[in-house]
Amino acid sequence: MANPLQMGSVIPSSPSLCRKIAALVERKPDEVVVELGAGTGVISRALLEAGVPPERLVVVEIVPDMAAHLRGVLPGVNVIQGDAFDLPRALPERLHGKVGTAICGIPLVMLPLDRQRRFVEAVEAVAPGRGFLLYTYCITSPLPYRKLNLSAERKAWTPLNVPPASVWHYRPIG
Repeated sequence: MANPLQMGSVIPSSPSLCRKIAALVERKPDEVVVELGAGTGVISRALLEAGVPPERLVVVEIVPDMAAHLRGVLPGVNVIQGDAFDLPRALPERLHGKVGTAICGIPLVMLPLDRQRRFVEAVEAVAPGRGFLLYTYCITSPLPYRKLNLSAERKAWTPLNVPPASVWHYRPIG
């Protein structure tokens, strides 16, 4: 409630949405899953329940108190208090190029195009060609993907989430 623009929703994501996101994760054995803007950690827990090993889950959270909370509730998970828009610096260099799936819970739709572009470039720097999953409360694409040189595909829709949510996969073109 203190920082409404940093949270996509004040209500945690539903178990249905969490399961759908977890089912979309792709990761080779030597790759990690990176969650950006983990909030209370409900998606993180679903990823662990779906079989992502704790040591292969990296959570990046900008809010110091939330990062501290996540460290307490997600034992074995690498929780980084850092900025997703500066992901190349926040993520250890040994993991650059080793990101199987990046998941974004940041309300990118509320940001201007230049900030959205900065986010896309940050993910591309550590996960070349992989793109990212974005869960959102928009039915249509929340990002102007053509302007960002991305392809967009809605992978899931969860009408039982409050509010209803979509999961989009964005990937760089070319």
